[in-house]
Order: sequence, then structure tokens, then C-alpha cells
Amino acid sequence: QVQLVESGGGLVQAGGSLRLSCTASGRIFNINTLGWYRQAPGKQRELVAQITTSGTTNYADFVKGRFTISRDAAKNTMYLQMNHLKPEDTAVYYCKGSRDSSPYTVVLSWGQGTQVTVSS
Repeated sequence: QVQLVESGGGLVQAGGSLRLSCTASGRIFNINTLGWYRQAPGKQRELVAQITTSGTTNYADFVKGRFTISRDAAKNTMYLQMNHLKPEDTAVYYCKGSRDSSPYTVVLSWGQGTQVTVSS
């Protein structure tokens, strides 16, 4: 079993920055992909960015150039550095751990979510 715990959310003004963290524990050796997702009120959960154990990254178009995903394997932690935040970035941010073996993906765990609120 895998446990994921997010931290780092909060309230920030538009144009500001936040860094989210997601720490994994348990049977983490099964994970080969970690991702950040977000869900705003009344909207579906959407992918923000993801990173593989080999370091390959993928970003949603709406965050390219503003957000950076990274991981520290020694700390079993993934980060999302969010710069130039906009009010439309307001959402609950979740981290997800999965094992991707194309074409199949096994979702191993979701975190509990951390609220990010960007004021205008």
C-alpha cells in the first residue's frame, strides 16, 4: 500500500508563488509515475503535471512556463513550484502515484489534497 501526503497549499495573491510537496511512504517501489492534479469547484479533476522515475516530465498547456514539477528520490518527495499564479489556478491540488505500463495504468494512491487559493 502507498500513502501520499500533500502540503504547501495556502492563500496567495495573483502573481505570487507557492511550492507544493507530496511525500510518499509505504510500497513506493511500485510507483513509476507521480502526478499533480487539481479540481476546482464544479469542475472535473485535471492533470497539471507529471514526472516519471526516469525524470521525464509532462505539463498541461495552461501551466507551461509557470509551474515546475520535480522530485527528490532520497526524500521520497515530489514538488510543484507554482509561479505567476492566477485566480483560475484556485483549486484543490492532489498528488497521484501510479504504475504506468503502457497501455495500462494502475493508480496506486491519491493524496488527500491541499487547497490553493489565488486572490485577484
